[in-house]
Parts: sequence; C-alpha cells; structure tokens
Amino acid sequence: MKDHENPGQPNAPSPDASRREFVALSAAAVWMAATGSAKAAAADVVATDVDIATPDGTCDAAFFHLSTGSHPGVVVWTDVFGLRTTFREFGRRLAAEGYAVLVPNPFYRTSKAPLFDDPSKFDFGNPDNRAKLQALTAPAMAPGAVEKDATAYVNWLDSQRSVNKHKKIGTQGYCMGGPLVLRTAAAMPQRVGAGASFHGGGLVTDMPDSPHLLAPKIKAQLYIAIAASDDEKQPEAKDKLKAAFSAAKVKADVVVFGGTQHGWCVPDMPMQMGKPIYDKANAEAAWSNLLVLYKSALA
Repeated sequence: MKDHENPGQPNAPSPDASRREFVALSAAAVWMAATGSAKAAAADVVATDVDIATPDGTCDAAFFHLSTGSHPGVVVWTDVFGLRTTFREFGRRLAAEGYAVLVPNPFYRTSKAPLFDDPSKFDFGNPDNRAKLQALTAPAMAPGAVEKDATAYVNWLDSQRSVNKHKKIGTQGYCMGGPLVLRTAAAMPQRVGAGASFHGGGLVTDMPDSPHLLAPKIKAQLYIAIAASDDEKQPEAKDKLKAAFSAAKVKADVVVFGGTQHGWCVPDMPMQMGKPIYDKANAEAAWSNLLVLYKSALA
C-alpha cells in the first residue's frame, strides 16, 4: 500500500473550473472538452435510461456501453447530489474505455433523478438545504439498504449482453459514494474485483459498522484517493484504512492528494470560499489511476 502526495501532479495549482449555466452548456460538457475526453464523444457509446428492480422499489439509472462486444461491468456511486449530467458524462467516458457502466440514482426511494440540476449553486450553509440532503440520505443509507441495492445492481449488470460475466465487476464512488464502494465489495466479494473511492466521506468512523471494518470480507483490489482537506480533519483515517487492509490481506493503495479539497474530482462542485473545489489536474491523475486499477483487476 502506498501513501503519496499529489501523485502525478506535484504542487499543481487547482485550475479554475468553468461554472456555466446548465441551460446553455453544462459544466460536465466543458469538462469533457477540456480534459481530452474526445475519445468518449467519438466512441460508439450507447446510453440508455433503465429501471432496476430492488427489494425496496424501482431504481432509475443510466447505463452506458459500447455498441459491440461485451465488457467488464462497473457500478458508479454518485456523491450526495445524485445522478445528473456530470455523472452521466463519467459513465460515458468510462464506457468509451471499454466498460459497461451503470450509474444508479441512489435516492430512488425518495425521488427520481435529477434532484439537483446545478450543484454548483448549492449552499451548504443553508439549513433548509442541509435538511433536504438529510431527507434524501437517510433512506438510502438505512441499515442493509446499500447491500441490497449493490446486489441488485450487480445482478442486473450480469443479465446484460454487453457485460462480460467472465470478468470481475468494478465499482467507484465519490464523496458519499466512497464508503458504498467498500460495502459493495464486501456484499459481493466473489464478483467485485476492483473498487475505487474518491474523496470518500465516512470511510473510517467510531461506529461498529464503520466501512473500514469490512476489510476481512473484501477480495477486491482497492484504490482510496483522499482529499488533503479530509486528511487534515481526520489524519488517522488513512492509517486505520491501511492497517485494516493489510491485516485482511487486501491489496490497496491509500493515496492522499496534496492541495485538494473534498470533492475535487467532480466538475460541478460548489465554490468554496470563492475558489473552485474541482481540480482538473489532480482529477485527471486520479482518473488515470482508476483506469490502471480496472485494467489490472478486472481481467
């Protein structure tokens, strides 16, 4: 296991993310053009809105895959703002790399997506906004909910002709979705071969159901990318993660990206203290590491 500072982009400044109105040009579209992801735009990627039956209802989701062949499946867990344009572009970009990508609406128990058209305007200081998030996350994070959902999503992927069932499944998550990666890997250890958490929140807690305590159930190879701001608030978390994975003999890289803020991989994050959270250079470094993980672990 490794602990790096700003891997691939030492001391790289956080670039100013484009903050345009979604009605004219989405932040995700700007990101696609600016990050050299023309491959995703040019590739023959099929995008479909799908409904998936779960024990708790019907989940609306987006599914992306190449028009020919079968490929390793991937489940993408969104951040707290849910399924929206930015995460659809994540799915499309990853599909262009040769994966069949499912991006579920984590809040399907409460409402269909999108719940937030433009997260860049979200004010965390507003009590009403925080209450709205709590109303969404409580049902989605209820005991056993993630495990039920993860099993339904993986089983759905395995029923698709575009998914190669002889390859392992990958899963990645952002912010709120980070710990869901560990829960997914623990829920289906024989099927999930790789998991990546990007600025995941709550990977290590003092509760008996803390995600890091699931390490003995996990067989997947892991990549844990931690924001510097999160590391400053909880510096012991990376050490507890590494210790848990080492004791369970789980192959994992635990990486601190120096100079980054919580949420740095997602283009449409709100501004923080007048500065963008999104950090293009480090987001691209993290994406490159994700592709390395999937190519090696989803064989």
